[in-house]
Amino acid sequence: MDKFALTNAIYNVDCAYQKFFKEHAGYPKFKSKHDNHKSYTTNFTNGNIAVDFEDGNNYYKQKKKIASCHEKITNTRKDYLHKVSHEIISENQVIVSEDLQIKNMVKNHHLAKSISDASWYELTRQLEYKAKWNERKYIKIDTFYASSQICSNCGYQNKDMKDLSVREWVCPICGAKHDREE
Repeated sequence: MDKFALTNAIYNVDCAYQKFFKEHAGYPKFKSKHDNHKSYTTNFTNGNIAVDFEDGNNYYKQKKKIASCHEKITNTRKDYLHKVSHEIISENQVIVSEDLQIKNMVKNHHLAKSISDASWYELTRQLEYKAKWNERKYIKIDTFYASSQICSNCGYQNKDMKDLSVREWVCPICGAKHDREE
């Protein structure tokens, strides 16, 4: 045991008993092996302890590293969105997307992080301006438009298709097969 640690232990015991007998502060409380609280005491002698707030930059270094990491993630996501939007615009003359109510969707706490990470708003924004640049037609349809219920061949609306667990259906009029994923 260090000479200073032993001296500090003696000072602490003396202080506890002085308070017990003179100030009636209650019995001294000894360190318990069940309590995980760690403590350290040192003695200030001849200027042996100093805190330098001008040079000890570890907090700012770490803050900079974290900011750099977040910036890299942001740039990676934006790059991916640009690539996806470019591919969609390049391969299609008409692009149709649903006008999503993202503000309402993030109220679901189980999906909020995933929805925010997907950056749907940014994707639709990029599709919109890239469609103008490349002279493509970009259409946003209403959230409640029954797009997965309408046959793309004949225009028949299958009103029985409200159940989202049904992923495929066949048009009773023209016989076209429809997949709700596409």
